[in-house]
Amino acid sequence: MKTPDPLRWGILGCARITRRGIIPGVNDSQSGVLHAISSRDGTTARAWADEFKIPRAYDSYEAVLADPEVQAIYVPLPNELHKPWVLAAADAGKHVLCEKPLALNSAEARAMVEHCRERNVILMEAFMWNHQPRTAGVLKLVRDGAIGHLRLIRSSFSFAIDMTDWRLDPARGGGALMDVGTYGVSTARLYAGSEPTRVEASAHLSPSGVDISLSALLTFPGNISALIDCSFEQPFRCSYELVGTKGSIEVLDAYLPPERPVVAVRDLKGNAIEHSFDGTNQYAMMVDAFARGVADGTLPAPAEDGLAQMQTLDAILASIKRG
Repeated sequence: MKTPDPLRWGILGCARITRRGIIPGVNDSQSGVLHAISSRDGTTARAWADEFKIPRAYDSYEAVLADPEVQAIYVPLPNELHKPWVLAAADAGKHVLCEKPLALNSAEARAMVEHCRERNVILMEAFMWNHQPRTAGVLKLVRDGAIGHLRLIRSSFSFAIDMTDWRLDPARGGGALMDVGTYGVSTARLYAGSEPTRVEASAHLSPSGVDISLSALLTFPGNISALIDCSFEQPFRCSYELVGTKGSIEVLDAYLPPERPVVAVRDLKGNAIEHSFDGTNQYAMMVDAFARGVADGTLPAPAEDGLAQMQTLDAILASIKRG
């Protein structure tokens, strides 16, 4: 069987996540090549292209979309720019990997999903953590009954940011939930294997009105609860825990795994059995999963999953407003 040609990627913008995530991810992947990068500052785009040996640099996002050799677009732009550039990429016939959260709200997400479906292009939300071998291994342990019946999912993700950061601007989809909190919601939905039936939340709000710290309780079918906390004003924390009727699993450095991640399955008496996993670049595995989706029309996390994720985020924010 002939090996398919690598998927040629174009990147919209020189965001921080582009440097530390998608560029090494594509380079380490088995399926992708970096073909073009853009910035509204052409000098920046050319500097990045030189640094990372990317063949083409453009001084506008439109130019990347117009490049006939680009097949897939990565959108790492601020949240309010996700919808317009995903729609523009779909109109240009490009498949799209869009950073989380997919949109500002579920109405936008639904419009994006429908638009990409009509244009026959793939759209996927860029959650890298659920592509890592550790996630697949832990999910199998849970489904195989290693901790009995799952009852509690607990996720914490926080770090302190500059209070002038754009991520505190409500017009741009700011707030801790729409950034680090999305990981906890994704974690809960993945391990529960369903959507929440009840949502309650509380938050400490910034002067601009977005959540700086937030806690949410999600209730899922099957007597599963999820406790999610996220913050832009607390020390760095990044973990989740799965608690069942026969034991528990704590996953440290949950969304930023070390080279050789290890988790311990603890029984009711605290006895532990350790399981180690391959520390393969999770961004590369996401890129390869995306490429397989382009090739065969199926994805492990299709656009509809991004819409369902957004609906839960909407429900959490609505709970805060209700007080």
